[in-house]
Amino acid sequence: MKKSKYIALALCCATAACGRMDHLGKAPSFTAPAESPEHLAMMHAGAPEVSTALRNSDRASLWDTSRASLLGERRAVKQGDIMTVVIEIDESAEIRNSTSQSRTGSESLGIPQLFGLPQRANEKLPEGATMADAVSIDSSSSADGDGSVRRNEKLELRVAATIVDILPNGVFAISASQEVRVNFELRELLVTGYVRPEDISRRNEITYDKIASARISYGGRGQITDVQQPRYGQQVLDRVLPF
Repeated sequence: MKKSKYIALALCCATAACGRMDHLGKAPSFTAPAESPEHLAMMHAGAPEVSTALRNSDRASLWDTSRASLLGERRAVKQGDIMTVVIEIDESAEIRNSTSQSRTGSESLGIPQLFGLPQRANEKLPEGATMADAVSIDSSSSADGDGSVRRNEKLELRVAATIVDILPNGVFAISASQEVRVNFELRELLVTGYVRPEDISRRNEITYDKIASARISYGGRGQITDVQQPRYGQQVLDRVLPF
């Protein structure tokens, strides 16, 4: 039983180390574009906008409705189309809480006269002891709490997103990924969520606050990121050790 536990722990550590082995002595590898959901969405042929005969008739019109014309619709409308996601986060929050509690209690019980019994008991008690104050209880408790949270975030990014699916209610499911490699460090930007067609601007842009269930990940992987993280053995011990 113990041997199987050690084997499972070794397999977990080996699996976690695969990410670091990718850039051992070399720059981290890019994600293959063919494996991305954007590539699969673009490979799916969407329905044609208008027939060929109608497009030929529109060429003689001043009000051409095709997407290539000056007045045509430029916004993303079908699966595989691309739009620009604008991420401008400049937020700050500060929360401070303070609590204080204090309580004092006192109880005293005395039986100086009870059919003469206390007096007779005092004669048999050691010197200095008396039944005048038989029971006396004092209690005192206090609690103080102080907490504060301060957060400041600022992020300005722009990334191209692809419509990967169109839901039955007409909402677009979008996905965006961007990778930039500088020397031995790879920066990754991932954005997913749901967009209403009417929220897309005329410039084919949408801000992050109009994306439902937005998932924005901005990070990276490489040698610098590996140095900033604790070793896997230390992470395992931090979770296992109770103290």
